[in-house]
Amino acid sequence: MTSQPNDLTPKYTVPGIEREAAGRLIGLLRLRLHALNDLHLTLKHVHWNVVGPHFIAVHEMIDPQVDRVRDMADDVAERIAALGGVAQGTPGALVRERPWDDYSIGRADAIAHLGALDVVYTGVIEGVRAAVEEAGEIDVSTEDLLIGQLRDLEQFQWFVRAHLESARGTLATGDARSEKEAAARGAELS
Repeated sequence: MTSQPNDLTPKYTVPGIEREAAGRLIGLLRLRLHALNDLHLTLKHVHWNVVGPHFIAVHEMIDPQVDRVRDMADDVAERIAALGGVAQGTPGALVRERPWDDYSIGRADAIAHLGALDVVYTGVIEGVRAAVEEAGEIDVSTEDLLIGQLRDLEQFQWFVRAHLESARGTLATGDARSEKEAAARGAELS
């Protein structure tokens, strides 16, 4: 594994974890915090900008996801603090440190947004799975936190995908590689 910058290695940490290992966890969790804060804002953006015949179903489905994702971000930030780190929750840190682009869909049909959200959830879930694997090498408590969040995120993606799936079990956005491509395929369902 690559070493983390010195600003991530805490002066103290929880008992049973070496400071350098805590620094690895802090770096890992920092990106998870950014992803959750970004997801929270993206979900609210969809909530505000969704239109069309499925508006109310999607509008109301999104709010509980927003609330749970905010709770997840809080849990991650508090774990960072418990490990002796600083939870960087500012917009500037998020934009500066994230490796993904901003959500690209504006005002759009509900199914188009859900197609794009499917791609977003895939990226977030893949990031959590990688973090679970790395955290598991260091700390079961952090690993457990992430596993619980993974279950919820997978359920949210299932809710999204239920709107995109045909009775035959095919997903309209199946192999879409971008939010815009997935949104266009989702819009074709409307």
